[in-house]
Amino acid sequence: MAFSQTRSSAFLSDCLAAFRRYPAIAAFAGAATLVAATAIANRHLADKAQRDNPPRGRFIDVDGVRLHYVERGNGRPLVLFHGNGSMIQDFESSGLIDLAAENYRVIVFDRPGFGHSLRPRNVVWTPEAQADLFRKAFDGLGVQRAIVLGHSWGASVAVALAIRHPSFVEALVLASGYYFPTARADAVASSLSATPALGDIISYTVSPILGRLMWPAMLRKVFGPQPVPGKFAGFPKEMAVRPSQLRASAAESTLMVPAAFASSKTYGELDMPTIILAGENDRLIDIDEQSARLHDEVKQSKLHRIAGAGHMIQQSATRDLMAAIDEAAAETLH
Repeated sequence: MAFSQTRSSAFLSDCLAAFRRYPAIAAFAGAATLVAATAIANRHLADKAQRDNPPRGRFIDVDGVRLHYVERGNGRPLVLFHGNGSMIQDFESSGLIDLAAENYRVIVFDRPGFGHSLRPRNVVWTPEAQADLFRKAFDGLGVQRAIVLGHSWGASVAVALAIRHPSFVEALVLASGYYFPTARADAVASSLSATPALGDIISYTVSPILGRLMWPAMLRKVFGPQPVPGKFAGFPKEMAVRPSQLRASAAESTLMVPAAFASSKTYGELDMPTIILAGENDRLIDIDEQSARLHDEVKQSKLHRIAGAGHMIQQSATRDLMAAIDEAAAETLH
């Protein structure tokens, strides 16, 4: 025992001496230890978030991608696509699912990488790639036609689904979407977190910490000028700041501008009834450059500007969104 303690003391002395002689090595070792400890802590918090927020729906496997979805109600199929960084609980906490389920068969997916759905790395998850994936998922669910609603990034997926699979989409409801490329600092800032290897390091160490610190300010921006409604307390923040979801969010932010550039060439092909909604005071998106311009390009569209609302109109103007769904449904009845 004494011999072992002597050897341990000698080893520690040698290490301390080496660190004093080579401070760069000491700094590197310290940084590596901190990064590893942070990653382990974030992984633990992510695992806890998933235990505290188990899947509320069912799963379907499509082309090796496990997708989580919730289905409620009966009637004409209505599909809801959430925005970047979000998940099914956004629509659940807003009350929109319960409202719509009174008259529709509502199907809501966690999009790839969000909530409890997987996001394999062998695919660049553009709106088009997601649209093709969901079309196959709907085949598996026995859904051949549906009214499709997309919020924010989900609006891009809804449009891609309508362009690539027009026979599936009876009508579109597009809320707070980004449709035309513009210079965006947030897309540039997210590019590092979306790069291979480096993005993983950032997402598993720094991003969850920053996400928690910035959460109140972020909510004020996306909900502003209105306050964050009390019902949004049902949205699981800890699920949103998991490393895997933050990396998925960074990837979609990076794709935002190029995806809009590619999609903007196709809007003239949309020939189904389309209801476009935008909050007059959206602090993330210029609605004149986006929603109003899309309305000009899509012949079968109607534009509703919601006074006093910001980006999160599914939360702050839930009844207006429900009315738009009913309006779209009425326009498809012959």
